[in-house]
Amino acid sequence: MSKFAVGKDAYGISDRSGFRYRLRDMRQEWNGLLVGKDEWDPKHPQLEVVRHSADPEALRNPRPDPRKEPDVQVLLLLNPFRSGNAGSSVITVFEPSHGRSTSNIVIFRKTQAFDGFTKTVLEQAAGYTITVVDANSYTFTVTGETATIGGQQGGGANITAEKSAASGATAPTFDETSVTLDATNKTFDEA
Repeated sequence: MSKFAVGKDAYGISDRSGFRYRLRDMRQEWNGLLVGKDEWDPKHPQLEVVRHSADPEALRNPRPDPRKEPDVQVLLLLNPFRSGNAGSSVITVFEPSHGRSTSNIVIFRKTQAFDGFTKTVLEQAAGYTITVVDANSYTFTVTGETATIGGQQGGGANITAEKSAASGATAPTFDETSVTLDATNKTFDEA
């Protein structure tokens, strides 16, 4: 029973419409249905599974960008300044996760006067050298004005703080052949 009959006079019934066709004129579709020639549909291309390889993510021979991003102004919280004791010229600034370092220069803008400190002094064009207290606060010392009451919070609602370009400057480098020690000032001088 390994052979099938020729079936030249055989008929078949379409699985789609139920019409009768000559068996030799019928075609089988991709889904297994046996249909007449006029009913046959090819498989739609969207049903084909196309394998795509993953997009490459790594670059060959990458180089870091040597340029430094410019510092941006940071909007501080409402009334971020706190004055020291009465007569003190030290102001503490609350700036969560500031990421600043001691001796950075910070310039404040859009301040309001509070506890004896004027807007002009708080917005000094050269900025202020800061001393970091912790990750969320730092202090600076105002020249020429002091707190009248002390322990007051203020400064306003739209204060911005910007790191001065001078605070990002790097120290000059010396080559060892042209540097001498100045014993009187205890400094190194470049020849």
